[in-house]
Amino acid sequence: MAQQLGELKATARPRAGKGASRQARREGKVPGVIYGDGKPPEMIALDYSELWKQVIKGHFTSTVFEVEVDGKKYRVLPRELQVDPVKDLPIHVDFMRIGKDGRIRVEVAVRFINEALSPGLKRGGVLNIVRHEIEVTCPYDKIPAFFEVDLTGLDIGRSVHISAVKLPEGVEPTIKGRDFTIATIAGASKQEEEVVATAAATEEAAAAAAAAAPAAGAEGAAAAGAKGAAPGAKGGAAPAAKGGDAKGGDKKK
Repeated sequence: MAQQLGELKATARPRAGKGASRQARREGKVPGVIYGDGKPPEMIALDYSELWKQVIKGHFTSTVFEVEVDGKKYRVLPRELQVDPVKDLPIHVDFMRIGKDGRIRVEVAVRFINEALSPGLKRGGVLNIVRHEIEVTCPYDKIPAFFEVDLTGLDIGRSVHISAVKLPEGVEPTIKGRDFTIATIAGASKQEEEVVATAAATEEAAAAAAAAAPAAGAEGAAAAGAKGAAPGAKGGAAPAAKGGDAKGGDKKK
């Protein structure tokens, strides 16, 4: 779904610099600049209230605007919006001219759907988002509002790659040659994974001990039998030999 073209009006600023920017702000305007497309930058000033209305609509830096400067129109894309660190209000904005081919580079937000249909998340897994936005090149009038990622059927350890995202015609990721990761379904925590691994190791050890027990019992019984037979043989043979030699052989008739 492509976004509609926005509109802004501006006036040319006669000079650049901090002094000119402060003067524009005192007049209730926001200083800005239009650059790119092989042409010199043009300093402008925009009405604060009109700019703010566009900002609060959302997707400001991914919306193409037609900026009218003293009767001349420019088709541009906002590239950077500077805000006051205390008041959080716009204090400067940079616009990039759109070239003749009409293609631009822009970052598009990623949205995830069907979390409830992910077995991994149901089991307590965590959605680890690698890329909240994906940078693409596309025609200026076909900028996607967002990319949608379906989590249906994803279990712990599974990942979502760019190949799983349906891109509109003419929209291409700027990263070429690899199927990069957008998100993964990870275990709830490293500690839980360690507990599971420890439990599994304990079960394996117990099973191994149980399997070894019969063999150990048989060896123990054999050893005990051998130990019990030795004294019997020694005790039985010695008295017979002693009785025959001492009484039968040495006595004279």
